[in-house]
Amino acid sequence: MNALNRVPSLMARAGTASALTIAAVGGSIVIPGVASDASAATMATKALQVAASKKGAPYRWGATGPNRFDCSGLTLYSFKKAGKSLPRTAAQQYNKTRHISAGNRKAGDLVFFHSGSRVYHVGIYAGKGKIWHAPKTGDVVRLQKIWTRSVWYGRVS
Repeated sequence: MNALNRVPSLMARAGTASALTIAAVGGSIVIPGVASDASAATMATKALQVAASKKGAPYRWGATGPNRFDCSGLTLYSFKKAGKSLPRTAAQQYNKTRHISAGNRKAGDLVFFHSGSRVYHVGIYAGKGKIWHAPKTGDVVRLQKIWTRSVWYGRVS
């Protein structure tokens, strides 16, 4: 049994537990208004699940769901359903994320496609080099392999 699974039983036996006790067994302390790594991961996972649930939804430029999407509309919609608001465009979303390296990317991070310094497309990283995204007119929301190295990564927090 790992330390996190022991926290409820330890708390039940002790009646109450101090923050130090919780921390000592690998728990976490919640501070209102501050997102922990765990809650950020949960939010990103939820956003990823929302995007995946929109598989097959038609692309429409300027659309933000729930039945049609453009690329940033899909990310905006997915994170909104996960409890986080994002700006409207891919470039604005890039500017609102914590920029991370490819080596530190995780499922649920945003993947920004760029040409020089101009961000022109965004998707949600699904792991194994793939993203959920709304590609272009005539296409649908789908899972696709990242096709270029001209990408940046951002984490929504």
